[in-house]
Amino acid sequence: MINRSDIRTNGFLRFYKQIFPAPFQFTLVVAFSLVAALSFGAGAWVISRTIDQYLITSMTERVSRDMRLAQAFYADHLKWIEDTTARLANDSQVLSFFQADLTGKKGQTTSDFQTYLSTQMRGLFDQGNHVVVVVDQDGKVKGGFLLEERNLIVLEQDPAYSFSLPIVQKAIEEQQIFSATEIIPEEALLSVGLAEKAHIPILDTPRAAPQPFDPREGSAGLALVSAAPLLEKGQPLGAVVVFHLINNDFTLVDRIKTVAGVDTVTIFLGDQRVSTNVLTEQGKRAIGTRLSAEVGEVVLYKGESFVGPAFVVNQNYITRYDPIYDHQGNIVGILYVGASQERFMRLLTAFNRQVGLIALVSLLTTFILAIPVAGYITRPLGELRKLVQTSQKVSQGDLSARAPINVGGEVGLVASSFNTMLDTLQSTQDKLIQSEKLASLGQLAAGVAHELNNPLATILLYADILHREAALDPQHKADLETIINETLRCKQIVSGLLNFARQTQVNAQPTSLNDLIQELIEIEKRHPQYEKILFNLELDKSLPLAELDAAQLREVLLNLIHNAADAMPDGGKITIRTAAKPPGSITIEVEDEGKGIPQEHLSKLFTPFFTTKPVGKGTGLGLAIIYGIVKMHRGQISVRSEVGRGTTFIISLPVKLNLPREHQAEEGLIGG
Repeated sequence: MINRSDIRTNGFLRFYKQIFPAPFQFTLVVAFSLVAALSFGAGAWVISRTIDQYLITSMTERVSRDMRLAQAFYADHLKWIEDTTARLANDSQVLSFFQADLTGKKGQTTSDFQTYLSTQMRGLFDQGNHVVVVVDQDGKVKGGFLLEERNLIVLEQDPAYSFSLPIVQKAIEEQQIFSATEIIPEEALLSVGLAEKAHIPILDTPRAAPQPFDPREGSAGLALVSAAPLLEKGQPLGAVVVFHLINNDFTLVDRIKTVAGVDTVTIFLGDQRVSTNVLTEQGKRAIGTRLSAEVGEVVLYKGESFVGPAFVVNQNYITRYDPIYDHQGNIVGILYVGASQERFMRLLTAFNRQVGLIALVSLLTTFILAIPVAGYITRPLGELRKLVQTSQKVSQGDLSARAPINVGGEVGLVASSFNTMLDTLQSTQDKLIQSEKLASLGQLAAGVAHELNNPLATILLYADILHREAALDPQHKADLETIINETLRCKQIVSGLLNFARQTQVNAQPTSLNDLIQELIEIEKRHPQYEKILFNLELDKSLPLAELDAAQLREVLLNLIHNAADAMPDGGKITIRTAAKPPGSITIEVEDEGKGIPQEHLSKLFTPFFTTKPVGKGTGLGLAIIYGIVKMHRGQISVRSEVGRGTTFIISLPVKLNLPREHQAEEGLIGG
């Protein structure tokens, strides 16, 4: 009977082997996944903490910015009240009416005074609880108006009440205007009809201090006050007082919130909210609620700003609290701005959820991708095996063997470096064979040249004598001329062989290569061979003096420009360039506009007796001699050419030759 459990097990094993064919592949996948899990987890935690700190910093910077805006609006409003007070105090009509009242002139004069003040009030204030009052030196109200929610109320004189505030007395005594945020006691508020408006019951508030900061909280009023003296001939008669009662007046806090883009704004009298747009759970303004004891300790008792999360009414806010001072420098209240921390926490929670989701998806993706990656990691083992096989072939003498490069990374780099090493070894071996070939050819050429030179001289001598002295018919004379010319050509070939084979000494001296080139071209361009040639010299003026054999370099340049001219039978331009590069070396380029050299001939150019010229036009030894001279100078020579576009020979020579004197004679193509 077939067991279904065994079938499922066998099926799972087959599936497992298909996914993880190598014994260690599963281990690699698990290792990758574990590392990824740790990395993603740590990364998610770091990102979360970083964003948390960033958001807190951003919110703190925002409330600090909001506080600067709120303070600017607050100070601007106080300055506006001060300017209004100064204008009224300097108004001649106000002074004359006040003088009339002091001298006992009543009736129409007082009525005119009230009418004039009402006109001024309607033009100055549009909303809020504003008061303009004129008092004598004892603080008795002589006239004024209350603008309560756009309703203008005349303030009647009442001997029972006095509006004598310290800031008013100071303005009269020092005969100058003073403006500040002041606490107005209940008695003074009664004199202007604002006692009931200023009354705010103290509400129980979580985390508030056991006792109010100021015992007058609940009955007194907080106001932006400005007092200016009324002067007659330098003597104070009384004062003009203008103030804006903050209690239960939300025009200033709402204006700051709307115009400055601040979330919540509150003005405190002591630690009690008297004007705010912070809402309770019932959606009402939190008037009468109190400051938390933690914040009050910092702001009210230490006189410092509080910045950071704080409990406000019934929830946490990112806040800033700054103390408000009266004209004597005493703390009378607080200006607050804040943003709800709940919105910040929602943003942070959403972000953390996204980070966690991304980490989970990334981990799953890593596990899936780790399967083929683990298989891919095993591929280099096969490439390493092929590399070992290639090295075995090389050790057996097969320098043509090359390792296949089918993968990247370190294995591919090793294979590439191994092949590069073999290429270098092959090139070095080829150069060594070439040098040995040149040496053998040099020895052979030396022997042949010496053996041929004397017979050729004899043939040339007797042929020349016969040509000049024998009475021969024209046909025989023409034959003798042919013998002489061909003999001269043979001597030229023999001379080339001797130059190629001779043991040459490098007489290196500090030489200006630019001067050598200019002198050479100045002489050569007069020859008929170069009458159709334009020489273009691009010489580097910063070229240093180089240690070289001037005579040998002149021979190199002559041979190159001669070859260039031969490549342009119809004329053209030969460009010679010099450059001080690479560091410690100088470079010479000889470029023509000739027919160019086929690519298959480039590798043979420096081989003795190889030439692309027609028969009888060259020996094939010129470039071989150039090659030998350059090598004796520890230099390099190369060529680039394009058929139909021209050819350029590039020679690189060291600035310092550094040849030991005892070895200078051993740098030829053949040994001594």
